[in-house]
Amino acid sequence: MIRMRGLIAPVVAALLGAGCTTAGADRPFTPRQAQVAPTAVASPAVTESIAVGPKTKVLVERPVITDPRHAELLKAFTDIYAGMWRAVVTGDESYLSRVDDPGGREATDWVLSFEDRSVRGTARVFAMNVTAIMDGGAEVNACVDETRMRVLSGRGGVAVPDQPAWTRAAYLQAMVLSRGDDGVWRVRDFRHGKEGCTR
Repeated sequence: MIRMRGLIAPVVAALLGAGCTTAGADRPFTPRQAQVAPTAVASPAVTESIAVGPKTKVLVERPVITDPRHAELLKAFTDIYAGMWRAVVTGDESYLSRVDDPGGREATDWVLSFEDRSVRGTARVFAMNVTAIMDGGAEVNACVDETRMRVLSGRGGVAVPDQPAWTRAAYLQAMVLSRGDDGVWRVRDFRHGKEGCTR
């Protein structure tokens, strides 16, 4: 998950009619003719813990919402996000069934970039929001905080001395998804930014 750092950090023109963003040129995503559909929150967020390895987990502050379509999209986001970390920690590649190119290539490159390294600790996903829905496409934004994660020298190894930048500050992670003929939402592209996710 742009070469993604921190997760996947991290827009397909054909999907929603917008140009791609590139690292260093992050800008708000505004698909042409897309229905702006901010997530309507019915009550405060509920925290869910997703284990991705023996010492690694993702805490998701999931808003309780009334629109089942939005709930499905938010779950797709967290399933893919956690699945990619699970691939890094355990080698489980089941996340591949939830990505389509060009996002699939980005996701695979991101997982492979860890090579013989792994991670441990806790990632937090918060401020989740469905920002656009059009036909069979959608965008979901969330803030991701990976400051409590550490890159290890190997599976179960020691923390490397030079930790990457994504371990220092929360960032905005966006996924552009498309719904397949089988009804499954898959990521077509990722983008990330630095704004709006301080806590």
